[in-house]
Order: sequence, then structure tokens, then C-alpha cells
Amino acid sequence: MRIALGVVAGENDVTIVLTGRAVHLLDADTDDLVDGDDIAKFRETLKRLGIPFHIEKSALPSDGADWNAEGHPVVPVSPDEIATLVGKAARFIIF
Repeated sequence: MRIALGVVAGENDVTIVLTGRAVHLLDADTDDLVDGDDIAKFRETLKRLGIPFHIEKSALPSDGADWNAEGHPVVPVSPDEIATLVGKAARFIIF
């Protein structure tokens, strides 16, 4: 997320796709994650910039009680839609 924010600062178009367990970056409590204390700040800045998170549909949390409590814009996507996004990209970073 921090790297995506840096790329956006360079006035580049950025699409953030979260798959699998990465969707937990939108959990209310991210303190146990690497850079967990900074994640909320990164999310807020991305939200202000109008950058949505594309979320793999099958990875969306079923309970969702503490997930995306800040109401960050999300776009549910299928694996085929993720492949299309990657195919359209001039460059990409995968973690």
C-alpha cells in the first residue's frame, strides 16, 4: 500500500488489487500486520485520492463486521477481471 501511494504521488494511474488474505488490509484492526500502525493512514490517503481497492470476490470476508469499517471504495472482481486489469497495465508490482 505504501508503494502504491508513492507511485500515485508521481502522478501515475494506479489500480490496487487485493486477493486472498490481502483483503485483511481493510480490517479495522491491522496492528498485527507489517506496517500495521501505518496502514490506516495509507488507506485514508488513498481514499482521499479516490483510489478504490479491487477485491477478489472469493476473498471478500463473509462476516464483514470489522472489515472496511471506514467505507473505502471497493470494486469486487473475478479472477478473469483481475487478468484483464493486469493485461491492460503498462507495468505492475505484485506482492
